[in-house]
Amino acid sequence: MSPSLEEKSIGEKEVAKETWRVGIDVGGTFTDVVAVGSRSGIRIHKTASTPDDPSVGVLAGVSALAESQGLTIREFLSACTHFVHGTTVATNTLLEGKGATTGMLVTRGFRDAIEIRRGFRENVWDYRTPWPDVLVPRWLRRPVTERVLKDGRIEVEVDRADLDDAIARFKAAGVQAVAVCFINSYLNDANEELCVRYLREAIPDCFVCGSAKLAAVMGEYERSSTAVVNAYIGPRVVPYLRQLDERLSELGMSNRLLLVQSNGGAAFIDDIEQRPVSLLLSGPAAGVGALDYFSGKDGLGGLITMEIGGTSCDVMLYDRGKVGETTRLDIAGYPAITASVEINTVGTGGGTIAYVDAGGMLQVGPQGAGSRPGPACYGLGGTMATVTDAHVVLGRLRPGAYADGSVNIRSELAHGAIAEHVAQPLGLTVEGAAIGIIRLAEQNMLHAMERMSSERGVNPQALTLVACGGAGALHGVAVARLLGCRSVFVPRLAGVFCAFGMCNSNIRHDLIQSCMVELSDETLARISEQVAEREDEQRGRLLESFSSEAIVIDCFLELRYRGQQWTVRVPFFGGTDSKQTLRHRFEEEFSSIYGYVQERNEVQIVAFHLIGKGRFPALALEAAGATAESPQASSTRSIWIDTSTGFVDAPVFSPSKLNPGSRIIGPAVIEELTTTILLGAADMLLVDEGGNYSIQLSISE
Repeated sequence: MSPSLEEKSIGEKEVAKETWRVGIDVGGTFTDVVAVGSRSGIRIHKTASTPDDPSVGVLAGVSALAESQGLTIREFLSACTHFVHGTTVATNTLLEGKGATTGMLVTRGFRDAIEIRRGFRENVWDYRTPWPDVLVPRWLRRPVTERVLKDGRIEVEVDRADLDDAIARFKAAGVQAVAVCFINSYLNDANEELCVRYLREAIPDCFVCGSAKLAAVMGEYERSSTAVVNAYIGPRVVPYLRQLDERLSELGMSNRLLLVQSNGGAAFIDDIEQRPVSLLLSGPAAGVGALDYFSGKDGLGGLITMEIGGTSCDVMLYDRGKVGETTRLDIAGYPAITASVEINTVGTGGGTIAYVDAGGMLQVGPQGAGSRPGPACYGLGGTMATVTDAHVVLGRLRPGAYADGSVNIRSELAHGAIAEHVAQPLGLTVEGAAIGIIRLAEQNMLHAMERMSSERGVNPQALTLVACGGAGALHGVAVARLLGCRSVFVPRLAGVFCAFGMCNSNIRHDLIQSCMVELSDETLARISEQVAEREDEQRGRLLESFSSEAIVIDCFLELRYRGQQWTVRVPFFGGTDSKQTLRHRFEEEFSSIYGYVQERNEVQIVAFHLIGKGRFPALALEAAGATAESPQASSTRSIWIDTSTGFVDAPVFSPSKLNPGSRIIGPAVIEELTTTILLGAADMLLVDEGGNYSIQLSISE
């Protein structure tokens, strides 16, 4: 049973003791640590990531932040009520192909389903690109005689001889993980669970999972792929998390480590260790917590985020108070059925490499320089030109120390890398080459933004672009102008946006269950009974850590027209919704996506999706009063703004000189602690009561 997490009890017992919420976001370049104190407000620290062992960077960041508060790491951790971790270990394990040696049990006759796949491609004209390697080689995909019928009845029990033969082969091959994936197990997983128990007894050190427990959905390939991915990453992800949890406990933390899932909610390790597949988007999904906090700001309506770190640009749409969600992920060509925030990612970040290809064309990405050696300007051994180097050449980033001294930017190294790898091959000046790098990078970012907005029928003019991540505010104004947005919002904590979001995350449990029936009042009554039963289970789990007032449970149905492949998700209120109300709700959403409805076609219910949340007390940060003082620039320097403005001697502002109510008219640069904000000509920036930056763009009609 998990310890109680309601902070009010802690506050009542230890009024004098300060408590902390901590968010840790391990990125490709930096590990971000954000601590929100009950009295001290927000404290942040950045340290270089350590890909070989991410826990080294995590503990180094926590230790440095504790020291900055005059505390030992033991004193600091003992005062933590929340310690929330976003990790890229699961994603990197899959992308780098460094997972466990994995075996698979399948129904006899379905051994090759995982390799046959669905047969469709995102680009129907691209038939040359090879499929990614199957994570389980054919000789480790072992058939078992068993059969569950389409109505869930067991026709053939598991053949123990087949099972024993598979176990012997797995032992001989040194298999570290096994996925059990039987046909129709989403209707009845008795055969699967028998094999799971048998395997765990026969091979105690082996990670074993069943497909129906992970994704009780129709679609054998997707369900099997989910189980295989889960097994493949499990032996790499779970031990790391367990060791980190134990180490934090040894250092004085009494509460359990929380992990951000792909759905944007948090969960305990005990809930994650059998389903690490739910961590595939762990880091960027934490932005939901930050959006929930900032969405209440005056003047902010629909939001579209552009989080740019060292390796990528992640885009999320936050419209009508909700972030887009999906139950189908595809990471490097491997599908997984798991509840997830909908994020569109392109490989364009500060560390993305720019180069001239064999055809003489400038390319930016997707290759990156990583945290080591990083951009050339870091002086850590990198020699290739990157987007960060281009910003240095154009005066947007000043030379000197950044991220608490973990990197030191040297302009001569940036000039040298761009001259050698881009300017000279293209016959350009170094400055001209740097401009080309920035413009091409921003086109890549623009395409990612369009896929989440205009291509979905959402008018960008109605959205505020939230520029976050360490590099987001350098590109925010330019990309917003290209997209058609009229305003940009830059959080004061833009460079640690996701780590801050972790401090505002809630516990979340998801359950997805296939049902595949026609929409009717009779089927809705049956589904209502199933939902009520599962809702009681969800509530029981959450009551271990939360009061009933802090628990919220929502249900959604996945609907589609008969004959269609993709579903549309709509809210479901059991006991009150009728066929007519649900069809109306479905067709409203369907029309907004596709622009038409099929009035004569039948609607099918494909699955229901139950979401249980345990809500922590909301973050309450003090706001400062506004001032009418005109801010004074700390310096000026020559900066390239955009193609129409060119190089100008622009004022550079320090955040220490800015107060709520301060206004700045561009062009200008604001050098925040975790990011640098570039303001275009005639753009107006206003500092709000929380120290965040609202920018109104100068739009030429």
